[in-house]
Amino acid sequence: MALVVATNVACAQSKTVGDRPLVVATTTQLADFARTIGGDAVEVRGLLSPNLDAHDYDPTPADLDALARAEVILANGVGLEPWLDDAATAAEATAPITDTSQGTELLDPGPNPHIWLDPHNARVMAANVTDAIADALAARAAPSTRSEPTTHTDPVRAVRQRGAAYDRQLVELDGELEAKLADLDSRKLVTDHDALAYFAHRYRLEVVGTIIPSFDSSAEVSAGDLQDLASTIARTGTRAVFTEQSLPDDAARTLADRAGVRVVSGEQGLYTDSLGPSGSPAATYLTMMRDNASTIAENLR
Repeated sequence: MALVVATNVACAQSKTVGDRPLVVATTTQLADFARTIGGDAVEVRGLLSPNLDAHDYDPTPADLDALARAEVILANGVGLEPWLDDAATAAEATAPITDTSQGTELLDPGPNPHIWLDPHNARVMAANVTDAIADALAARAAPSTRSEPTTHTDPVRAVRQRGAAYDRQLVELDGELEAKLADLDSRKLVTDHDALAYFAHRYRLEVVGTIIPSFDSSAEVSAGDLQDLASTIARTGTRAVFTEQSLPDDAARTLADRAGVRVVSGEQGLYTDSLGPSGSPAATYLTMMRDNASTIAENLR
C-alpha cells in the first residue's frame, strides 16, 4: 500500500493542471453543485460514483491522484468522510478542504451527515461551493489581471451569477416539494437507515423507525431490531417501508412481510446517499429531490 501511495503521488505531482482548475468533490451531490455552478470554468471530479455508499468508502489510487492535483476540494462534512483527511495527506494535497456543511442547520441528536436532503441546507452548501470555486479562480487570475486588462468574460463573476441562479432554483424546488407533500393522508414512514431525517424534518414527515438503527448504512441489522420495528409499524399505523437505491432490500422485505405493509423498493426506491446514474430520474440534485418527493407522496396518499 505504501508503494502504491508513493508511486501514485509521484505520478500526480508530475502532471500539470490544464487551463481549468480541478475541483474534487467527495459526494455525487457536491459534484453536481460544482458542475452546475462552476460551468466550463472548472474541471470537476467526483470521488464517489452513483449508488456508492460514502460511509465506508476506500479511496483508490486515481482518487489520490485527483486530490494531489486539485485546486478545490469539497467535502460534505459532519463526519460523512472519515477517510478524507488521511487520503489528502497521503496524496500530499495542497488545496484546502472546504467543509460545505459550515452554516447548515444540524439536527439533534447528531451528528447526522445527510444534510443535503433539506433544500435549506443545500442552499448553504451550494453557496459554500460558489465561494470556494470563485476564490480559486480569483487566485489564478490575480497575477495577470494586475498587468493587463481582461478582454473576456470574468470567470469569477460568471461563477457567482450561476451560483445565484442555482440558489433561485433551490428556493423554487423547496416550494414545489412543500406543495407536493402538504396534503398526505399519512405522514409516517420507515426507511433503510436514518438518512431521511432532514427531509422529514423540513416537510413535517415522521420517520417512525429505520431498519438499520443508525445514520451509518454499514451498521448491522438484528432480528430483534426487525421485530421491534414491526411492532412499531403496527402500533403507529405506518403504511410503507421505503428502501434506498444504494442498499439491498432483503431486510426491508422481511420487515414488510412481518408488518403487513407495502415495501417501496427496486426502481421505485429512494435516492438518499447518492444521486442516480446518468439518464436516471435522479441524475441531478434537483431531479433526485423531486423523484423522492413523488415516490413518498404516491405511497402515503
